[in-house]
Amino acid sequence: MDETTGLRAIGLMSGTSMDGIDVALLDTDGIHPPTRGPARTYPYEAPFRRRLEAAMEMAKRIVSRGERPGDLAGIEREITDRHADAVRQFLADTGIDAATIDVVGFHGQTVLHRPGEGLTVQLGDGPRLAEALQCKVVYDMRAADMVAGGQGAPLVPAYHAALAAALPEDMRDTPVVFVNIGGISNITYLDGDNDPIAFDTGPGNALLDQWVSREAGIAFDQNGAIASEGGIILSLSEAYLAAPFFAKPIPKSLDRFDFLPPSPDAGSLEDVARTLCLVAARSILMAATHLPRAPKLWVVCGGGRRHPAIMQDLARGALEQGARVVSAEEAGLDGDAMEAEAWGFLAVRSLRGLPLTWPTTTGCRTPSLGGLLADGTGAGKHV
Repeated sequence: MDETTGLRAIGLMSGTSMDGIDVALLDTDGIHPPTRGPARTYPYEAPFRRRLEAAMEMAKRIVSRGERPGDLAGIEREITDRHADAVRQFLADTGIDAATIDVVGFHGQTVLHRPGEGLTVQLGDGPRLAEALQCKVVYDMRAADMVAGGQGAPLVPAYHAALAAALPEDMRDTPVVFVNIGGISNITYLDGDNDPIAFDTGPGNALLDQWVSREAGIAFDQNGAIASEGGIILSLSEAYLAAPFFAKPIPKSLDRFDFLPPSPDAGSLEDVARTLCLVAARSILMAATHLPRAPKLWVVCGGGRRHPAIMQDLARGALEQGARVVSAEEAGLDGDAMEAEAWGFLAVRSLRGLPLTWPTTTGCRTPSLGGLLADGTGAGKHV
């Protein structure tokens, strides 16, 4: 492939919040700031989301990557077909010609992540998706990093590094940290000179979502309405923030079940919700103790940036550390689309034989390539 030639890529992401499929378009060479196109989210309906939650429980029985106990094989086919439908709908909604798409980056749905065992499982059939779309698909991008001794996450830092080069002039004072607050939060530290540093920082939205789902029967705390009525339970926040994970050296990553929601008697609906917002923010700020220098700017993406209490706690704590917090949108980015965009970006890097991870981002022994390629003609193969 000509190293100066950009490709048109679609990135697909279904994250730990399990709320739907994010689809994003970009033109990129896999190195420089991309030309970002439209993005859409296609939500999962509540019954399917409940099936995914059940699949997470079933996946705890997996001991090798190829296993699909219970009905996981059927769910994997359905997830794949839903992604194909999402791409088709995206192309129809945006008026983009399918023939102009060079590659699709397919993340799939993570149902198990045990970095200590070298095991990560994302449900998603790359060859099936490639056949359905009649397009090249790069998928299974985490596994090679684990083979190389890495944690298999996070993978987005390569994309954050490209975006940092195009931040507004008043936001280029390094170090800058990109924060993704999804079900689990992760950061990318960039100082402009060295390889990115990245790791999972702790629970993001997952605990809050699980709490309000169990106690109030709703999927998430929309616009922070529940937490806004609550106060902080200091003992509860201290218990979470004393977890051994936070003192663990980097790089490090988390499984969805490494932090569990509070017991039903932990406090009122509102007070516990407010406390879990503080835990999400404080765990991000605590990550600064693992960094070479104190950040000057935190750029926040992911669903958590929409929660007022999380952002208020994060901004207040960052100010105490001499830094400021901005949303992705304030930085000229799309905080909802960034992870999907990243998967398109990583697919192009994979095709070009460029590293997806570094020792400083996942703990791999050397900069690691990754991804399998399906071209619509059969089983996937190493890129």
